Amino acid sequence: MAQATIIKLNAQEREADKNPRQLRASGFIPATVYGKGMDSKNIQVNAHEFEMTSRGNLDATFELAIGKEKFNVVIQEIQKNYSTNTVLNIEFKLA
Repeated sequence: MAQATIIKLNAQEREADKNPRQLRASGFIPATVYGKGMDSKNIQVNAHEFEMTSRGNLDATFELAIGKEKFNVVIQEIQKNYSTNTVLNIEFKLA
C-alpha cells in the first residue's frame, strides 16, 4: 500500500487592496480554501514555492499553513493560462 504524499505549503491572507492580476505580478497565486463547516478563505500562495513543492504532483494532499492555522487540503480546481501554462488561480478543498 502506497503512502499518501503530504506537501507542506505556506500561504497568507489575500491582500484586499490588490486584484488577482496585481497579485500574480508580485509573485503570488490567488487561491481559495473552502470546505464543510467553514467559511471560505481568500488566500495567496507564493508562486515559486508552489511550483517547487508541487512539481506536477497535483493529486497530493497539501498541509496548508495560513498564519497559525493549518489545513489538510486537496486541489479541487486549478486554472492555467493555456498558452504559457502558468497557474492563474487555485481552489483548495478540505481533505
